[in-house]
Amino acid sequence: MRHVASFEERPAPTPIRIAGRLLRPTPVFDTYWRFAALRHAVYQARLEGRPAPWTDDPILLRHRFTNCYRAADRVSQFLIRHVSYTGVQDVPEVVFRTLLFKMFNRVSTWELLSGEIGELSWKDFSRSAYDEALTRAFHSGRKLYSAAYVIPPPRLGAGRKHSNHLRLLELMMTTDVGGRIARGGSLRAAFEVLRSYPAMGDFLAYQFAIDLNYSAVFDFDEMEFVVAGPGARDGIRKCFGPSADGIEADVIRYMADHQQEHFARLDLSFTGLAGRPLQLIDCQNLFCEVDKYARVAHPEVAGHSGRSRIKQLFQPVPEPVGAWFPPKWNLSG
Repeated sequence: MRHVASFEERPAPTPIRIAGRLLRPTPVFDTYWRFAALRHAVYQARLEGRPAPWTDDPILLRHRFTNCYRAADRVSQFLIRHVSYTGVQDVPEVVFRTLLFKMFNRVSTWELLSGEIGELSWKDFSRSAYDEALTRAFHSGRKLYSAAYVIPPPRLGAGRKHSNHLRLLELMMTTDVGGRIARGGSLRAAFEVLRSYPAMGDFLAYQFAIDLNYSAVFDFDEMEFVVAGPGARDGIRKCFGPSADGIEADVIRYMADHQQEHFARLDLSFTGLAGRPLQLIDCQNLFCEVDKYARVAHPEVAGHSGRSRIKQLFQPVPEPVGAWFPPKWNLSG
């Protein structure tokens, strides 16, 4: 198989039956697999320290896309290495650190709080001290939140978004969110617990459940279930048209279950993450990224949102790419 994806014309893929519906893939369906092979090849080249450019694909050269594997992205890598597995390894502390980080999803905010407070722990948590540190940073013009996805502000009586998120964090911890998740015993149960809190919609609760599950205190099956976010729903619509509306989770599962079949059909090399195949969360994220990629590669194919441009341009990061994943995954590489 070739190591670089090829975009020459091929026969259209045959119709696919998912959840009892016969779906007719658009050209974006094959682009999904080619994009995955191209983007992962870029990641592997950077991991090996090869000099840029890492691809000859003009869209990847110009625009920013996340990795095929969610856990390989810079913010997830920081979370795993410096939040999940650094510090006290009991359920309350790991859950506190993870939720605190994810409320803002920004490395610089974590580093700001660490610099102001010292060790960030539930045992010594002072909402007023954290709030004062973040308020000072806010008034000095610091960005507190990531632009990766919208984290809605809960309505808990404070005047600032970050103050309300600290109140939400305290509410979650004082109502034993970690213990409830542990007793639930599954990724879906973790999602349901998180979903029960203010401002925690389906997509955010699922993303937080995945982040908590990176840690050593939980070990749920990532292939148990998936929630499609707005970007993924756009990508699915572009790959299959309106016929896939309402069965997005089934479509994502199909992609995970049949990935090797389609990489082989298109003669694409995709070795996975040290042998780890794409999980449901990764296939969900890939639909979001392919939605963006298709805005340039397939401008004639419409999604739900009607967006036609990719906002973020590619800017090389000088730091070398790291790769440290949960030890429980037992990756071979």
